[in-house]
Amino acid sequence: MTHLLEKAFKKVSKLPEDEQNVIAKWLLDELESEKAWEKSFSESEEILDHLVKETMDAYEKGKTNQLDSTKL
Repeated sequence: MTHLLEKAFKKVSKLPEDEQNVIAKWLLDELESEKAWEKSFSESEEILDHLVKETMDAYEKGKTNQLDSTKL
C-alpha cells in the first residue's frame, strides 16, 4: 500500500461509520467504473482504428473543413 493511500485510510478511519461506508462505496464504485471503461475501450479498439483511418483518408482527400470555433 502506498504512503498516500495509507494516510487517506487513516483519516477515513476516524470518521463515523456511516461516512466511512459512503466513502468505501464511492471508492468501490469508482474502481468498478474504471474497470468497465478499460473493458469498453479494449473492445472498441478496432472500431476506433477504423474511424481514425476513415478520418485521415477524408482529410487527405480534402473532404474536411477547418473548425471555426466561433460557429460552435
